Amino acid sequence: MRSLIVACIIGIWTTTGGAADRAPVVFAAASLKTALDRIASDYFNETGQDITVSYAGSSVLARQIEYGAPADIFVSASTDWMDHLANRDLLRTESRIDLASNRLVLIAPIGGTDVIELTPDTDLVGALNSGRLAMALVSAVPAGIYGREAFVALGLWNSVADHVAQTDNVRATLRLVATGAAPLGVVYATDAEADPRVQVVAAFDEQLHSPIRYPAALTKRAGSAATDFFVFLTGPAGHAQLSGAGFLLDVNGS
Repeated sequence: MRSLIVACIIGIWTTTGGAADRAPVVFAAASLKTALDRIASDYFNETGQDITVSYAGSSVLARQIEYGAPADIFVSASTDWMDHLANRDLLRTESRIDLASNRLVLIAPIGGTDVIELTPDTDLVGALNSGRLAMALVSAVPAGIYGREAFVALGLWNSVADHVAQTDNVRATLRLVATGAAPLGVVYATDAEADPRVQVVAAFDEQLHSPIRYPAALTKRAGSAATDFFVFLTGPAGHAQLSGAGFLLDVNGS
């Protein structure tokens, strides 16, 4: 795993160039792709400045930054992984802000499973019909962690755990369900909105899992170009695209 992370670091540095000539580099949780691609495009149209964005699970990105990857901005789907970097003095802590929040949902391919009521009596294994429940890594990736917490709270985890297909990030989970490779999957509401091949069959009660927060911060290596984009990202223009993609700007979830 460490050799893979080092290889990723080298690849990013090679493609983005040295500190003097590179575009600002943003490391962002995979669930942000739709909104952040639009924000980066809007910023280019307004300023002519390219933005390089690397998407993955928050845990992978945080580890890459910890090992020296040249990220200027980190946007996580978990406060824990942002805290991880803050505790290692890798962030400009004064810049940290909770950018948005989200909701967790259960999805199926369009035309697949009917609406499911998630209760302690739900036969989730039966609903899988011998298939697998797609989830992001339940011990590392925020969407997977939140999903596992919810199933534990419902008393369903022990029965379904052996039927879970774990993925590297939430967008990989989305693809498994969208292509029919998995009959059910746990993703964010914004992911479900981003792919017309899936439908939401259940929404998780927010009391079943830890609050879903997207903290954003500048890293210690960020220069003026990255700071300018961070202001754009966390300002009205960024908020408009996040809201348009279904993210909740009120981080209390209301």
